Parts: sequence; structure tokens; C-alpha cells
Amino acid sequence: MFDGKRLSESDFMRNPAPVIAELHAIGDVVETRIPIVGRVWIAVSHEMAGRVLKEQDNFSIRRDGKIAGLQWWMPGIFRALAHNMLTVDEPDHKRLRSIVDEAFRRQAILDMEPHIDEIAEKMAKELFRDGEPADLVSAYARQLPLAVICEMLGLPSEDRPKFTRWASGLTSVNGLLGFIKLVPGLSAMKRYIEFRIRETEKHGGDGLIAELVAAKANGADISDQEVVAMVFLLLVAGHETTTHLISGAVFTLLEDKKRRDWLKADWDRAPLAIEEFLRYVAPVQFSKPRFAVHDIQLGDVRLKRGDMVMAMLVGANLDEAAFETPTELDMARRANRHISFGAGIHFCLGHQLARLEAKSALRALFTQWPDLGLACDPEQIKWKQRIGLRAIESLPVISRSGQSMA
Repeated sequence: MFDGKRLSESDFMRNPAPVIAELHAIGDVVETRIPIVGRVWIAVSHEMAGRVLKEQDNFSIRRDGKIAGLQWWMPGIFRALAHNMLTVDEPDHKRLRSIVDEAFRRQAILDMEPHIDEIAEKMAKELFRDGEPADLVSAYARQLPLAVICEMLGLPSEDRPKFTRWASGLTSVNGLLGFIKLVPGLSAMKRYIEFRIRETEKHGGDGLIAELVAAKANGADISDQEVVAMVFLLLVAGHETTTHLISGAVFTLLEDKKRRDWLKADWDRAPLAIEEFLRYVAPVQFSKPRFAVHDIQLGDVRLKRGDMVMAMLVGANLDEAAFETPTELDMARRANRHISFGAGIHFCLGHQLARLEAKSALRALFTQWPDLGLACDPEQIKWKQRIGLRAIESLPVISRSGQSMA
């Protein structure tokens, strides 16, 4: 059995390719044990990961009401916040997603581009407001998507520091103790969301919270608990993974000046580059666990009914059967069939928004600071040791590469 703890080690987070090659050599589907989740099969090839994500008749997120990966001993707050569209199958998934789907449609997101550009430009100008070096993660990569999702939800800007503290706790989990330490922060988030919903019910408002409240008042099939879980999901998922996409992309560009200059030379190349960052950086490394609905052959493994399986997105994105030279960053790569946003019915609702935010963030940053550089050696950059999320802890940058910080 493959040791799942290796999937959170610093060497793996810095460069997943060697371990992914080892997993591919074992097989398309590999048995492991992951802290908190338990015994699980991981689909590491592009083809098998795609099957797990798409074949809802064979792989279900729930079984007899139980959510895959949610253990009996977990505090009630986890169950309360888990009742969202990511943890249900059809028809409940469609019921919940349809309520917020309109806000994330392509044209709705494209209409936001000028405003997102404006936010990015303002934040880029203020990057070194408190001196150099600046931490690009906390001062920029997190603040842009957080500002956008807060506006979309209708949450006051003065509350954003709270979300930053809560989000920091969410990304620091690597084992049972860290998991238990989440409880106070999650409880505080839940209380805050419930308060904002009550305020909106009393006084009205703008944004998605107001739309959810109005939809429920007009008879939409969504419970009070599901409204809270939906807002929690949109708030966390709406900024957390994009934070690490932006910081990972910037780090990748600053590692090699030629990459940075190639992108700066023509910002029309940005959409291609973003797709490659999504594949190569791969902030989300696994799908949520699923149950095998019945005994089924998956690749060269025979799964039994009730076995848990996860799609390893980073494994699929580094699969030689799906990509030419997958371990190399090629920002001009075409026919980029990465599955960083998942596949099937649970394909990421915010995929258009994440792409747009990443493009705006990179363009504003390198337009304002064309000679931006790392304030330390690339080997000194630390990655969070949390299974399933590839995230840089801190990315110290300076306004001019090559300058001394002495």
C-alpha cells in the first residue's frame, strides 16, 4: 500500500512529478491510506480520474446518506457545513446549483472583467505600501479573489481580515490535531454567515446572499442549513484555490525570467498561460472522495461496493498518456486537457471567474512592477503541508529583481 503521508511532504509539494511518476509506475489506480480520509483508492491516470469524476452511476459522493470521507467522529460543525452542492449527487446537486448558476455564467463573469481589472490594478500599486519585501500571498494573491467574492456575496469589505484569518487556518490542516483545531474557526464562520443572512432577511441587500434569501422566500427548494452551507462554500471556494493559483503562477514566472518576459511581451497569450498554470501548478490535487456504487473494474483494479476512490487531479495532469512532456511548463501548450476544475456534474462552478481573476492579477502585477523579483532563493520558498492542496505559505517579493535587501 502506498504511504499517503508522502503526499503532504515538502518535497512533494515543491515538485510532485517524481512521486507522480512512481504512482504511475504502480498502476492507474493505487491503494493508499490518507490521514483523516482513511483507506482510499486514488485514480492517478487521466483516463481513470476522468471516469471517477464523470460516471455518477458508478461512483457516488453519498451512500445511505453518508458523505464519503466524512467520519462518524467528526464534530457536528463539519456535517452542518458539508450540506452543499459539492457533497450531493443528482438530483440534489442540480437543485442547489441552479439557484446560483446564473451569477457564474460566462457572460456574467465577462461583464465583471473591467471591475476586476480595476481592483487588481489598485492592489498591485499598493503591494509595497508597507515596504519591501512584500508577501505576495497575503498582500495580493489572497486579497484580489477575496475582494471579488465578498462583493459578489454582498459582504462588507471591513470584514475581509476575518476571512483571511479563517482561511489561514483552513489551509494549515495536516492530521487529526490540525483538523480538530479547525472547529473554533469554522464555528465562528458559521455564526458570522448566519448573522449576515439574518441581517439580509431583515433589511435586504445586494449580492448572492440577498439572492439566496429572496429565492428561499419565493419558494426555492433550499433549506436554512443549505443556505448557510452554500454561502460558506462560495466564500471559501470562491477565493482559496484562486489564491494559490495566482501565487503559484507568479512563483513559476519569477523562477525563470524568460517565462515572465514571454508573457509580458503579449498579454493576449495570457489565456494559454493560465491553462498551463492550472495544469502545472494544480492547486487542487484531489477530488472529493466517492463510493463505488457496486463492484466495478477500474483500470487494473477490482473495486468492491462501498470502497472509497478519489481522482488525483495532479496525477492526471502529469500523465504522459494525455500530455506531451507533462513535467515541463509550456505556456504555449495547446489542446490542454487538464482536469484541474474537475469534470462531470461537479465541474467547478467558478472556473470562468478563477481564470479571469488569474489573468487580471498577473497582468496588473507585471504591468505595475515589470522587474518584480523573488526576495530569496526559490529553494527557500515553503509550501503548506496539507494533503490535497498545493499552496505556497509565503512568497516574499521585491520590486526589482537583483536588488539587494541588505
